[in-house]
Amino acid sequence: MLLVRPKTVLKLSKPSIHSALIAVAVASFLGLSGCASKPQIHNSARYAVAPDFYTVRSGDTLSKIAARYGLSYLSIAEMNDIAPPYRIYVNQSLRLKPSGNRQVTRSTTRPLTATETQIQRQTIQLPTKPAVVTPPPQTTPVPAVTAAVPTTSTKATSLRWVKPSNGPVIENFNVASNVKGLRFGGNVGDPIFAAADGQVVYAADGLKEYGNLVLIKHIDGYITAYAHNNRMLVKSGQNVSAGQQIAEMGSSGATRTMLEFQVRLDGKPINPANILPIN
Repeated sequence: MLLVRPKTVLKLSKPSIHSALIAVAVASFLGLSGCASKPQIHNSARYAVAPDFYTVRSGDTLSKIAARYGLSYLSIAEMNDIAPPYRIYVNQSLRLKPSGNRQVTRSTTRPLTATETQIQRQTIQLPTKPAVVTPPPQTTPVPAVTAAVPTTSTKATSLRWVKPSNGPVIENFNVASNVKGLRFGGNVGDPIFAAADGQVVYAADGLKEYGNLVLIKHIDGYITAYAHNNRMLVKSGQNVSAGQQIAEMGSSGATRTMLEFQVRLDGKPINPANILPIN
């Protein structure tokens, strides 16, 4: 109950005194409704015309809005989750009527414009954990590699190669014609030389198509073969040096006198012309 003690006593008629008291009571209500915990009796009539939501305009305060519609500013603050000191912002949407289930509903706002520097506290939802963005794996294109058959083996540089015969080459390497090496011509008894340092692993005539055959094993996976000899001068297990005479030219297992010289790298025949010195 509010008591107003006027400073100046005016002589008024009874109707005037009654009107003045009503005006003072209304002014007191408008000034203090924001702090009242219970609405006045006539609030129910004003509550009926209050909208469900109200958009805050320039100059509004929570107390003024509550007084305009006969509501309690504390109720409006509770429904919109507005904490003391009960600040509101232009274009903020406030719920003025509780929802059907009587639960407090937070106010919603539109995005603030560039001129609205204030940010509504209750409508900002901060992520609890920063999102981790995993960049897509980057793949580097690998250019296609075309396998090329080397004409000269890189392993040959660790060996010193010499020609196995001083005779002319009468047939060249040709796998299609079943010539798996070089064929040198000459006379019976011409010297046959070891093409590189190595160890004799075979010296016999067990392969009839090659006649008297000498096989020498070298480092780096090389094996050399000397076929159709007339006479062999080395034995299996013997170490030989490049240029050392190992046999005499002949025609065993062949129709003419010649030396068939083969080079095999890791078991596969290669062209001896690619590793022998050129005279």
